[in-house]
Amino acid sequence: MGSFSIWHWLIVLLIVVMVFGTKKLKNMGSDLGGAVKGFKDGMKDGSAEAAGTATPPAGQVANNPAADKTTIDVEAKQKS
Repeated sequence: MGSFSIWHWLIVLLIVVMVFGTKKLKNMGSDLGGAVKGFKDGMKDGSAEAAGTATPPAGQVANNPAADKTTIDVEAKQKS
């Protein structure tokens, strides 16, 4: 009673395909795959930051104690 047979699962699959259609199911599958890939990449980046091997983002000046103390960090603005 607690286990479904293969015929039950085939009927459920047929109903799901009839309700959503194959194109929408394909899009949902690719979206889910992209989300999982992004999550894995985020986990790799998080472990790299925890290990201290991450580089500062582009545009940021690294905290360098050997840098000249007269250097001023400024942001340039675009002329319109």
